Amino acid sequence: MNEMLKNTILFAIVAGMIVATGMMQSWNSALLILNMGLVSAIMAIGVNLQWGFAGLFNVGVMGFVALGGLAVVLTSMPPVTEAWAAGGTRVVLGLILGAATVVAAVLAYGRLAGRTRVIAMLVILVGGFFLYRAVFDSGVAAVEAVNPASTGYLGGLGLPVLMAWPVGALLAAGAAWLIGKTALGLRSDYLAIATLGIAEIIIAVMKNEDWLARGVKNVNGLPRPVPKEIDLQGDPGFVEWAASLGLEPVTASTLYVKLGYTVLFVICLLVLLWMAQMALKSPWGRMMRAIRDNEVAAEAMGKDVTRRHLQVFVLGSAVCGFAGAMMTTLDGQLTPGTYQPLRFTFLIWVMVIVGGSGNNFGAVLGGLLIWLLWVQVEPIGLWLMQLVTSGMADDNWLRQHLLDSAAHMRLFTMGLILLLVLRFSPRGLIPEK
Repeated sequence: MNEMLKNTILFAIVAGMIVATGMMQSWNSALLILNMGLVSAIMAIGVNLQWGFAGLFNVGVMGFVALGGLAVVLTSMPPVTEAWAAGGTRVVLGLILGAATVVAAVLAYGRLAGRTRVIAMLVILVGGFFLYRAVFDSGVAAVEAVNPASTGYLGGLGLPVLMAWPVGALLAAGAAWLIGKTALGLRSDYLAIATLGIAEIIIAVMKNEDWLARGVKNVNGLPRPVPKEIDLQGDPGFVEWAASLGLEPVTASTLYVKLGYTVLFVICLLVLLWMAQMALKSPWGRMMRAIRDNEVAAEAMGKDVTRRHLQVFVLGSAVCGFAGAMMTTLDGQLTPGTYQPLRFTFLIWVMVIVGGSGNNFGAVLGGLLIWLLWVQVEPIGLWLMQLVTSGMADDNWLRQHLLDSAAHMRLFTMGLILLLVLRFSPRGLIPEK
């Protein structure tokens, strides 16, 4: 079968499954699955840049996605003037003192030697730490005491929410650069452990530092790039237009908003996919694949392997941060407690492997397909268990056990799909050329 025809059929099957969801369940559900599938596809492209292009095993996807979500709060939410007046200046000054302490310690380590270096670093680190904590802690306490039920944090810059998406990419890229400078020299398995640990640190900071983004209290009511449903329902022109289509205003408004997000997400996905394809076909892309396949040979040909690994690690993490900002905007709230490795790391890796690592179109297909299955498998599993046990008594232990087990159908199905693909198509549904 022609390769283009095969790929078209695969995408058509996924599209057909989404349309079937709309026809059999609701179009709201279908559009929600599509929107999250598009965001997941962008995350999969980011991981594919790192793994498919360069062979970097990054298990810290969750941390970069969370930084993208944090960027939405820091960029688009209005500043909390009372919190800034109470302790905002001290918080910023404390952060500057902490950074200055680290920089001073690094300079002392590089310019001094022997016992003088040890004494100087102890003085700088111990003195800087206590000074930093004295200023920072008092500022944090003052900020978090300002109406903690609704604010208790510094807020953001009040900029348009679409600006938060590239800011999320930049924030994730900056964190990736810092991580890469220290961790990319490690062997692949140690790199995986390091990135997972750093991702957990990022989530822990977001959960516990209320002054930053309210921690586990969550930030609700984030600005949106599309109209609010309630505003559309109060617009006579929109209500008249919905009636002309035979739709209730509530249903029409939710569909309109979700379609607005779909258009934005499709544009972003197409642009990123085009950029990834151009990078793949460029001399840079060929060099990255050469480094992936044989680092020793590439280094012997004069390629700076460590620098290129850092480059692609930053690029892939930036794409994940961009997708994280998109997802938080779609949710309308930042909830650090929901950033779980199962969803934001394991699932994205399944998308890349099933779709075809090293192939950008495979990453997109995997993102759409796996997210669709992740959402639909549990209700389908419950329906299947009810069908199988329909002839049993309500209090039958086997029936109860099977119905309770339906909640685990997601994990079972993801593992089964991964095993089947690795057995019968180890290079993925759309393999790398």
